[in-house]
Amino acid sequence: MKSITKKEFKDKLLEELDDQFEVDISHASNLEIYRALATVVQDGYAKLWRQTRIEEAHSGKKQVYYFSIEFLPGTRLRSTLLNLGWMDVVKSGLEDLGIDLDEIAAQEPDMALGNGGLGRLAAAFMDSLASTGYIGNGNGIRYKYGLFKQKFVNGYQVELPNDWLQTSKSWGVRRDNKSEIVRFGGKVELVNDDNWLVPKYSGTNDVAAVPYDVAMVGYHQDVVNTLRLWDAEVPAGAELQYPTIADRRKVEDLTSVLYPDDSSYEGRLLRLKQEYFFVSAGLQSILHYFKNRLKQTDPEKLPEHIAVHINDTHPAMAVAELMRLLVDEWRLDWDKAWDITQKVMSYTNHTIMAEAMEKWDINMMQEVVPRILQIITEIDRRYVISLSNKVSIEKINSTKIIKDGKVQMAHLAIIGSHSVNGVAPLHTRLLETVVLKDFYDLFPEKFNNKTNGITLRRWLQIANPRLSDLLDETVGEEWRSNTTKMLELQDQYDNSNVLTQINQIKFENKKDLSDFIKVKTGIKVDPTAIFDVQIKRLHAYKRQTLKLLHIIKLYQDLKNGIDHPKRVVIFGAKAAPSYTFAKQVIKVINEVASVINSDTSIHDKLKVVFLENYDVTLAERIIPAADLSEQISTTTKEASGTSNMKLMANGALTIATMDGANVDIAKAVGKDNIFIFGLDKDQVYSYYNNHNYHPGEIYHQDKEVAAILDVLINGTFPKAATEGRVLYNNFLQDNEEFFVVKDLKDYLEKQADVEKLWKDKKSWSQKCLVNIAHSEEFDADSTVNEYATKIWHLKKLNSGK
Repeated sequence: MKSITKKEFKDKLLEELDDQFEVDISHASNLEIYRALATVVQDGYAKLWRQTRIEEAHSGKKQVYYFSIEFLPGTRLRSTLLNLGWMDVVKSGLEDLGIDLDEIAAQEPDMALGNGGLGRLAAAFMDSLASTGYIGNGNGIRYKYGLFKQKFVNGYQVELPNDWLQTSKSWGVRRDNKSEIVRFGGKVELVNDDNWLVPKYSGTNDVAAVPYDVAMVGYHQDVVNTLRLWDAEVPAGAELQYPTIADRRKVEDLTSVLYPDDSSYEGRLLRLKQEYFFVSAGLQSILHYFKNRLKQTDPEKLPEHIAVHINDTHPAMAVAELMRLLVDEWRLDWDKAWDITQKVMSYTNHTIMAEAMEKWDINMMQEVVPRILQIITEIDRRYVISLSNKVSIEKINSTKIIKDGKVQMAHLAIIGSHSVNGVAPLHTRLLETVVLKDFYDLFPEKFNNKTNGITLRRWLQIANPRLSDLLDETVGEEWRSNTTKMLELQDQYDNSNVLTQINQIKFENKKDLSDFIKVKTGIKVDPTAIFDVQIKRLHAYKRQTLKLLHIIKLYQDLKNGIDHPKRVVIFGAKAAPSYTFAKQVIKVINEVASVINSDTSIHDKLKVVFLENYDVTLAERIIPAADLSEQISTTTKEASGTSNMKLMANGALTIATMDGANVDIAKAVGKDNIFIFGLDKDQVYSYYNNHNYHPGEIYHQDKEVAAILDVLINGTFPKAATEGRVLYNNFLQDNEEFFVVKDLKDYLEKQADVEKLWKDKKSWSQKCLVNIAHSEEFDADSTVNEYATKIWHLKKLNSGK
């Protein structure tokens, strides 16, 4: 790892300011300083990056390519400074120049390449692969606008373009010589060529995939891996294919936004094109590397050098695309190609929700990727033959890839991979026993669990330096590179000085967030209140609705003279543009907040804050200040969750259903240090199987529940009357899928327990301490080691520690 002195840093920064902008430090804007600083940092790892690429080719060690339609790295400046070991030097050097690093870092927008936990996990794995010394590459899309920028107008979500590349372009290195051509549409027929059937294409639309490489610097390592992001351009020499500006814009739109609106045919078509675009470009690039850099001509050796990981179903076409490349271009026998493909591919399932397991209409696939559809059809045909007369027709039909005119992408990924993993023990058990039971019966050896993890160094060292310093004092600095040392914090369980410091650190973080909230929203909140936080994608199963009903109950009590400790409820969430119900929930929350926040009769005992445009940077502000972590999804619906891990690491206590990784957290900290409520998985599936959940009965029998729900429709929140009615009707419909009313009373009781504990500051602090200590179990470095050794079969690079 290359070190730098403070003098060297300041000299380089001043030189870059002069070279790039012809200004001295006293006249430079913060944006100019940021761009100059980014260049200094990039120069700092450039040699290591080059050495890693040389060493990986020379060593021939196996490497993984992580295919994900989302990556959510957040900002790059501070995380790269941390991993390089430059943070303190740069911060001190800037202070000498009268500059605050935080103000400079604030010039950088988040890389808008993801939406939530899926993308954040992919980014965490990129960091951890380099930090643990493995060769690992990301493969995704360089979205020009990424996920939308969220604004609230009259309480409604409005989606605006997120032009993040204006200032972040310095982190991506364009590599024109690594470009690939991706073919869409047209017609394809198989013709005989020297006794080999090869596809003959006509009328295709060809697109150039141009890679931008982003360095993934290992933490205090000499390993610098690559996140390769593909942009779409008109190929050189193909201008006549795209004669008008509108035609060219269609090419550019291919990589404009993450998750195009799928409520229209055109939107679904664009999403399908995106998925094939980055899969095809990535696999072509891998095979070119295999042949040209590794000097390998025998494709049967591909599994010895390459692992490809399919992160959820979006990259599932990788199975068919690798078959296309091996059979059509490398002219490999089908059975050999299939054996190679299965050995190379592995798949992570991130959901048990049926609608999240993609299914593509075969007519749409015929229009966009006709050769891929031919290959998938052949894979499916051979799969069915392989099981005929061995298992029941019902099992074959339930697991085949093409069914009812649709291609089941999860089925393609499972059949085409050697490993299928869930992301928390409960999730994996549900895959094996319910959701993918027929597959598990057929291929039990494929299934395994790899519980999700988080980049603890980012969520503590960057997001919460105060707590990081306390850990240094109590357990020593070794925890920064070996998080198992955090367990020693438990030795301070009865240390009143440490408990007082934990309280004080939380209070200081809450003051910082309070100031931020005041600037951003104009709402004044009290940092002595319970900071109650729910930050995640807006979806019915995540049940922001349940939190909303709790807020209404608190407001009713305060209006009726029933006292509660001061509480600030903080939301951060985006709703998919086409997800009408989720957007209606946002409207109701915002209108409820408006009424409560302006009601002087409750004496500021309750405040509700919905912060716009939730992203990684905003999470880094909120999480260190949270007292209570809301992990209240319907049991069996959340695969894992990662905000639960980040919040516990920062000393928030969790109120949770026994869903996803909440089960693991409860096991780690003990049930005395977490607030558990709600239906368990067996109860949920009993209701699903028997269709005997009738929330209307609860409503009519329980006056408290009825009083809470009635507020949605009785005019208390007049600006959300229509949306309130929608929520009311949804909660009370028979067999409502997410059991909002059923879990409400238990949830309210556990919130009462939260308030009781809040009054006992010592006990609260002790439980916080236990949560912080046991967050080490969810370090992504450990998770990646599990993947690397048990699924990908990697060995560490020599330069890795």
